Amino acid sequence: MGSYRKKTEPAPPNRTRVWLVVAGLLVIALATFLLTRPSTTRPDRSSESTTTLAGQDDAPIFATYAGSPSCRDCHLEAFDHWTNSHHALAERPLDPALDQHAFDPPRFFHHGSQTSEARLSEGNFQVLAVGVDQARRAFLVERVVGVEPLRQFLVRAAGGRFQVTEIAYDPSRDDWFDIFGEEDRKPGEWGHWTGRGMTWNMMCAGCHNTRVRKNYQPANDSYATTMAEPGVGCEACHGPMADHVAWQKPRPQPAKGDPTIRRLDGNQMLSACGSCHARRAELTGDFKPGDPFLDHYSLVIPDETDIYHPDGQVREEDYEYTSFLSSRMHASGVRCTDCHEPHSGKTRAADNSLCMRCHAGPVPPAPKIDPATHSHHRLGEAGDGCVDCHMPQTVYMQRHARRDHGFTIPDPLLTKEHGIPNACNRCHSDETTEWALDAVQKWYGPRMDRPTRTRARWIAQARAGQGNAAENLVRLLREEKIPLWRAAVAGLLKRWSSETPVTATLLERTRDTNALVRAMAARSLESLVPTRTPTVQNALRELLNDPVRAVRIEAAWALRSSLETNSPASQDLLRYLAYNIDQPSGTLQMGVYHLDRGDNETALACFRRAVSWDPASAPLRQALAVSLSMKGDREAAVQELEAACRLAPREAEYQFKLGLALNEVGRLKDATAALEAAVKLDVQFAQAWYNLGLAYSAQEKPEQALEALVRAESVNAASAQIPYARATILARLGRVDEARAAARRALELQPAFPEASALLQMLSQ
Repeated sequence: MGSYRKKTEPAPPNRTRVWLVVAGLLVIALATFLLTRPSTTRPDRSSESTTTLAGQDDAPIFATYAGSPSCRDCHLEAFDHWTNSHHALAERPLDPALDQHAFDPPRFFHHGSQTSEARLSEGNFQVLAVGVDQARRAFLVERVVGVEPLRQFLVRAAGGRFQVTEIAYDPSRDDWFDIFGEEDRKPGEWGHWTGRGMTWNMMCAGCHNTRVRKNYQPANDSYATTMAEPGVGCEACHGPMADHVAWQKPRPQPAKGDPTIRRLDGNQMLSACGSCHARRAELTGDFKPGDPFLDHYSLVIPDETDIYHPDGQVREEDYEYTSFLSSRMHASGVRCTDCHEPHSGKTRAADNSLCMRCHAGPVPPAPKIDPATHSHHRLGEAGDGCVDCHMPQTVYMQRHARRDHGFTIPDPLLTKEHGIPNACNRCHSDETTEWALDAVQKWYGPRMDRPTRTRARWIAQARAGQGNAAENLVRLLREEKIPLWRAAVAGLLKRWSSETPVTATLLERTRDTNALVRAMAARSLESLVPTRTPTVQNALRELLNDPVRAVRIEAAWALRSSLETNSPASQDLLRYLAYNIDQPSGTLQMGVYHLDRGDNETALACFRRAVSWDPASAPLRQALAVSLSMKGDREAAVQELEAACRLAPREAEYQFKLGLALNEVGRLKDATAALEAAVKLDVQFAQAWYNLGLAYSAQEKPEQALEALVRAESVNAASAQIPYARATILARLGRVDEARAAARRALELQPAFPEASALLQMLSQ
């Protein structure tokens, strides 16, 4: 389980669909979403009930698995490395020898407004905590998740669920704590330990066990989850081996010439590691070692949000895979097992000698490094280690310090300019950024002004919508060598996708050699589909036949409103949607799919279900509001948008849409106030400035209207609607010359604009 989970479910990346409301020329938009993360003995599982391990439909799959104990005789050294590893003990039954000390004697502790207890009562391991009914009571603990530095516990719940406790035990400190600190989550919230955000079947099982089948049953909102083996067993990384065991068993051990051997190459092993060590969305729920990562997952990468810092450093709980893909280490051919012993999971060396295996020689293309002169820290002190500066630690779940695998270079200048953390001040927290900047300038001078600094600057500027961000991103997309960063840049360009140079560059990237780049290009081109641009639609249709499933799904989603449902890509999309329908975000997306295909009744049911599962989610309220508005229930739509604004008071988008909805019910004054709030929250919100200008005009406030429209045009100079609206107001004021100029500007931007042509003709008479 991961600490990145908020009280409400994290929304996937934002998309927009627009309905024009003729009266008042106001626009109402729906944001839609798409693929937006040991003890000393091995427990004996020989007596564990197999009824939890194999369901009738899954039996043929699990029959191909032999179980980890079958590997011992022929692979004893590897088995011994694995037996007490974090992987082997990722999940296990309660064991009195390992767990009794945590529960006996009873432990009481306070967290937030709550008091919880862990105890052993009549031979039963229990936690006393606040349940979904808001009452504090005893819950029977059945399984353990994790090893060190913390252990969480599984409690059985209705509908085949297991819920993961938010209270955890730290064996090294011998104390209990709340993984969410003082956040104080409440029953009914998505992220409370009794909520869907802490349901083991969806959130934890797949990475803590071997070949898990979630088996969600939407008809009664229940699970029949099965697995090949508890814990991360040998076959979680090597794939099913029953045929291998069967072939070897009657022969002298180990026998050569085994036709069942399937050796995975470095990239296949990286995909196997990434299947759990990545923040990603599930596309199929059926990954097995040897499969390509992007055939089963959609990867979360640096984007317009703050999930990652602009230089790629992790911010939220992002795990290691994406950061590693962003690094020069990965680009140079380094893979997980070069640094980690694969069976124990431990690093192959605990000091600088691990890095010096390549950087002392050097081993091309690794640059030669002399630690004594490079680190500028005394030998053996903090800061002397390569990982201290290039793999800084971030603590998640209150106790779990994890190293960043982006291998970034500390840059205090980026801290000064964009608030990006640097390893110098992470360690020297009592010193200023200027102090750190002076030090690195003295030590490394012009060598600090490197391409990765420029890239981080341009990405930070693009997130803020500053200056010539689109132009810089286009250049970066064409020149960047690391595919992960090309993909990130392609995703960031969606804000400017309608600009001709951006569209052209994104179309080029739909033919990129890297599948992740093609997927992100498709995502950014989605907003152009409603314009029915043939070139864009044709490029997306070509991607429907892409060899990689993640790319096909992105293209299918972009074309969802007109997609042939029997096509292979459509089946990929529908499988993905169905797999994730047990979470509010998945139900939201299923609703958007039906809405965009003209089935508002089904969409409305999806949105209502999603809100009932997570009433504190503003994006869900917004989606429900749009569906209600389309049904004609505009007052209910206003109520949902008002709720969204209360839940996310700093989100300009919700204030904007509330303003549009209020206008629809005739509350123009309130609508104006909401639009004013939107532009106050986001001064670069062109559409909000535009609609605010129209609202002022409708209230006979022409000067304020013109001022708002000028602000809109300064942000979005490519819109013909804005100068046209300005021309109509100027014409009413009798400012004919200015009105003509504004109308001409609209026609320059959109020559086929009949209303602007008619207005200009009228003004020229």
